[in-house]
Amino acid sequence: MGEGLTSGDARAPGPPRRAALWELARLFLRLGATAFGGPAAHVAMMEDEVVRRRGWMTREAFLDLYGATNLIPGPSSTELAIHIGHRRAGWAGLLVAGGCFIVPAALITLGFAWVYVRFGALPEMSALLYGVKPVIIAVVVQALWGLGRTGLRSRRSLALAALSAGALLLGAHELAILAAAGALAAAHRAASGDAAGAGSPPGAGAAAVLIAGGAAGAGASPLARAAAAVPLAGGAAAAPFGLLPLFLFFLKVGSVLFGSGYVLLAFLRADLVERYRWMTEAQLLDAVAVGQVTPGPVFTTATFIGYLLGGVPGAGVATAGIFLPAFFFVALSGPLIPRLRRSAVASAFLDGVNAASLALMAVVAWRLALAAVVDWLTAALAALAAVLLVRYRVSSLWLIVGGATVGIAAAHLF
Repeated sequence: MGEGLTSGDARAPGPPRRAALWELARLFLRLGATAFGGPAAHVAMMEDEVVRRRGWMTREAFLDLYGATNLIPGPSSTELAIHIGHRRAGWAGLLVAGGCFIVPAALITLGFAWVYVRFGALPEMSALLYGVKPVIIAVVVQALWGLGRTGLRSRRSLALAALSAGALLLGAHELAILAAAGALAAAHRAASGDAAGAGSPPGAGAAAVLIAGGAAGAGASPLARAAAAVPLAGGAAAAPFGLLPLFLFFLKVGSVLFGSGYVLLAFLRADLVERYRWMTEAQLLDAVAVGQVTPGPVFTTATFIGYLLGGVPGAGVATAGIFLPAFFFVALSGPLIPRLRRSAVASAFLDGVNAASLALMAVVAWRLALAAVVDWLTAALAALAAVLLVRYRVSSLWLIVGGATVGIAAAHLF
């Protein structure tokens, strides 16, 4: 990416504010209700809709936003939706895009929780996911191809991506990989003698440090410190339950948690099962499973847990608590991204983070493919979806609907 490029360059002129908000609402309500497959799939679907189909921003701008979300705590795909909303329609767009992506997924998860409490079991989803997962692989690979051509155009970025993928496969933490890749790229740029881009404003380097500060732990943020400092009841006996402690607990989770759904599971287990004793191990595993198999953000696991513990009010406060920090962190970091692009070293740092982000996304796609493509039918679905995406530009929404239909039909026919 060119050093002088700002994240807002070359984007299409925006429509009037009301029209832009309505466009955002329609898009993210649909994605929140249909985006299966976890963060990598969500990012791929957003790239397809926002960059390829609507031209709201360039691939460079999209990749910068995605890289930045990986350096702050919270659900990365939700934060990417919030960033897109802010870029498209300002602060109102930030709220509309984020809210519309979260609400449909939370309502679907709430329905699962009601069924779980009423009947003591979860609905069967395996047939639907059997057909959806191979389609998601095609969507992710298509997005990786497009973003890779933008973000991996130099030998340095290719080398960083390869090193990042290898480090993840060897067990390194995602955040450490991102921070190291950014630091290596910035050090290489500084060593080359081009330490400041033309017209770099005072403090542009500080902006890079502020965003990169997420790599040292989100506890440095005021919101994270406030949430983490709240004394929630603990001890050997079960802690007293209340809506305020529930809200503060999930506010803390949303403020400090980096990583995958498995990290979320470990975090929730340590407090909800072992420390507070608000729920059993089996209930927690069911809650995390629902977050994984329903569309939209994986963090809607909080909605399920909140309903189990406190009914509809509990679901509401848990959902609000875990997602609220995402809006705060995006509002804080979003305006800094263009400043990063005006500093050569800070821009190189972001390029390194982008290369590592694509590598991590590729590893996730590979692991998803191993789990999704299990026989000739799923292989054929993935191949057909890829052809329809690339050759005929069919919407990923219709491909997911088609995959779900095939999966359900296959369960009844075979």
